[in-house]
Amino acid sequence: MSGPQQSAARLALGRLWVLMVTAFVDMLGFALILPLLPLYATRYGAPPVVVGLLMAAFAFAQLLTAPLWGRLSDRAGRRPVIIGGQCLAAIAFAIFAVADSVWLLLLCRLVQGAGGGTVSVNQAYVGDVAGPQDRARALGWITACSSLGVMIGPAIASFSFRFSESAPGMIAAALSALNVLFAWRWLPEPLRHRHAGQRRRRLRQAVAAVARHPFEPPHLLVWIYATGMMAFMAMNAVMALFLALRFGIDERSIGWFYVAVGSVSVVMRALILGSLVRRFGEVRVLRAGGLLLAAGMVLAPFAATPAAFLLAIVLVPAGTALLFPSTTSLVSRLAPSGELGQTLGVQQAFGGTSRLLGPIWAGAVFQHAGPQATFWLAGGVVLAAVLAALRLHPGEAPRREVEVVVDDAGDVSPPLSSAPAAAGSRPPGQTSSPL
Repeated sequence: MSGPQQSAARLALGRLWVLMVTAFVDMLGFALILPLLPLYATRYGAPPVVVGLLMAAFAFAQLLTAPLWGRLSDRAGRRPVIIGGQCLAAIAFAIFAVADSVWLLLLCRLVQGAGGGTVSVNQAYVGDVAGPQDRARALGWITACSSLGVMIGPAIASFSFRFSESAPGMIAAALSALNVLFAWRWLPEPLRHRHAGQRRRRLRQAVAAVARHPFEPPHLLVWIYATGMMAFMAMNAVMALFLALRFGIDERSIGWFYVAVGSVSVVMRALILGSLVRRFGEVRVLRAGGLLLAAGMVLAPFAATPAAFLLAIVLVPAGTALLFPSTTSLVSRLAPSGELGQTLGVQQAFGGTSRLLGPIWAGAVFQHAGPQATFWLAGGVVLAAVLAALRLHPGEAPRREVEVVVDDAGDVSPPLSSAPAAAGSRPPGQTSSPL
């Protein structure tokens, strides 16, 4: 990296450190209550299908509010919208702390999802502050902070539950309130140059094209991503119920399973993913990730002890760490000229729908077909996606650096390959392949 590039990167980091702290605290609170939610709901009499609906409520509210938050941020600014999302998170966690019924848990998830709709505004903030050459790296910083929060949150949840049932929610609410004050004091408003209305109109047309022509390479990648995400969210929705039913795992120990899963994800993304992609390419890594994800889902129900379950289930974060960023990287490489943001917006739309549908069918299958069936069905869905990935050719996407690679789950591939662009290739963010 040259001297001017290093200076630009340092400047972006200086402007984004507040957002990095905000993202860390936000995901810390999110991960504090996520492992406990299915167990609390079961205690209040919710059957597995209702637990699935509770888990999906977040994605439903997020899907509805994300376009509204984005439009408001274009008009009123990024800063007030980000702070508003944190206020809703604090309210949601406070509701969780006092919840004594399924209805209050549902209200918590809806309010939390409404606040979570600002995730695209966080990404837009990064786009406003960081230049094209630094944007992927900056988004990588934000994602690393979020992943750290996801890894630490469940441990705090299991530890704090020993004091009282409301302690995890109270801690999450207090952290979010401090986050609001911190952002209010230190988060600056960035300069922006946006044409959001035109992009939104084109986005609807692009979504329709993916549905009409599912086997074109970039469209197929979107479907692979959405299918994998739906299966992952399905398994995630019922994992706590499975552990409680099979091994008697309760609120005091459930968090440590999520810590293990989060740790594997962080290590894979930070230390292993880039090397694998440079050596084998995104298509092969994508297929390997799908196989690992499916293997973890299929093997987990056979576990006879918690330790055996843990050994099987860590294949899941290893698989998602390879599958989702590689898929997103390929989608971005095949994006039409000047439409990288729209292309990733299509992936967000399909991914958001998967995050909504996955927990719903998972709860229904868990209740009516048994705990193992949910894992096996999810694994079968992922295997179908892997078979679809066989239609992709390893040399299909140009080997070039991309402007930014980020998906709706916050996964970032900051350029997965460091190979230079081929002679005659287009500038970053431009290819000849239409979405």
